Order: sequence, then structure tokens, then C-alpha cells
Amino acid sequence: MNTIFKTMLAVSILALGAVSAPAFAASKMVGGAAMLDSRNIIENAVNSRDHMTLVAAVKAAGLVDALSGPGPFTVFAPTNAAFGALPAGTVDTLLEPANLKTLTKILTAHVAAGDWSYEALKAKAEENGGQWSFKTLSGDTLTASLSGGYVFIVSESGDIARISVTDVNQSNGVIHVVNKVLLPK
Repeated sequence: MNTIFKTMLAVSILALGAVSAPAFAASKMVGGAAMLDSRNIIENAVNSRDHMTLVAAVKAAGLVDALSGPGPFTVFAPTNAAFGALPAGTVDTLLEPANLKTLTKILTAHVAAGDWSYEALKAKAEENGGQWSFKTLSGDTLTASLSGGYVFIVSESGDIARISVTDVNQSNGVIHVVNKVLLPK
């Protein structure tokens, strides 16, 4: 009787774990923080140590409410290191109130309407001979380009970003972490 009870208890615990596991399996770690798919783009981004510059820029440009909205959005999120690779003084200059229009254009050139997973970007590029171009919220064009089986994102000015973390799902879209700031023309 004792063995039957223990077996039933073990089966019940395993079944309970199987039912509740998906709630925890949906998050990815970015910048040392769990990115929960129940949070929106802004709610997750503010927790990533790797995106402090991006978050400061989004706040300065007044885009917090827009990126907290229903979307869906696909965001190609440059890391702090990507911003750091810009010429010295560029980020500080862009954060000045006088440069709000330019900052907003750069940031919205990293956002596309829709929820584009890495596999969807790859499939569209494959369907179109290895490259697929799409519009961003700024009206600029980004191109998903295949190279070596990977998807790279290319800006109109020729910046090529490698996607380092894919499919960070949000309640209002998806984030792909990129290693370069994609400057519009």
C-alpha cells in the first residue's frame, strides 16, 4: 500500500510539473534578465543590462508609449556595444533635445510592423533568392539577407547586423538582438 501511494504521489507531482512547465519555458535570458513573453517590449528591455543605451534613447525620443502599445512589432535591438561602436560622441549628440527628430528616425528604423520570427525572416529571404526587403516604422527599408545559413539584417546605408539572440517573444511582438546600429540613409 505504501509503494502504491508513493507511486501515485510521484505521478501526480510529475503531471503537475508538466502542466505548469510552459509558464516558465517561455522566457529567454537577455542582458542577465529573463524576458517574459507576458511583458511588452519596453517592460522587458528596461531589465536588460545589454540594452541600457537603447532604453535611454527610446525614453529620450518619447517612444516608450508607442513600443508599449499593442503592436505587434519586430524590434532589431542594438546592444550597448553596438551603440559604443558608433563614432565617439554620436550617442551623446543624438540624445540632445535638438536632435530628437534624427534619434526618432534611427530608432524607428529598427522596428517593423508585424511579428517576424527568425524562421519567418529566413523563409522570406529563401523565397526571394536569399534576400527579402521590408519597410520599417520610419519608412526606411531593411533587408533580411542569408549568408552561411544565417540571417543578417542590412540597412539602406549598408550597415550589416548579425542577429545574436533570436525570437525574444513579447506580449506585443518579438525582439531580435543585433550587434550593430542600423543607420538609415
